[in-house]
Amino acid sequence: MSEHERSRLERWLLPQGKEPDPRFTLANERTFLAWIRTSLAFLAGGTALEAFATDAFPTPLRTWLAVLIIGTGILIAGGAAIRWVRVERSMRSGRPLPIPGIVPLLAFGAVLASLTAVVIILGLGS
Repeated sequence: MSEHERSRLERWLLPQGKEPDPRFTLANERTFLAWIRTSLAFLAGGTALEAFATDAFPTPLRTWLAVLIIGTGILIAGGAAIRWVRVERSMRSGRPLPIPGIVPLLAFGAVLASLTAVVIILGLGS
């Protein structure tokens, strides 16, 4: 594919390197979409918490938890986009693939949510 056949966006996001095997590009896209699904689950979970858990939590705590969960979803979506570009650039230039920086974020969010659930369950059981 010549430089003129590439879109302006593609030339800006992926300025160098050669076109990788389409299977690898499509696998990178599937991974991106999996991260986006995870992000959407966090967004839906935070929205559901704020909308439907009015009796389970006091309003300030519920709102802060919902904002934290929604914020984690937003960060995962942004991280997924950055990861897609970094992997695509690495494949095009023959460099090693970058480590996934959003994995620690997701792990931290999951640990925080689990600890919060344990505290709530122990608090409700008393």
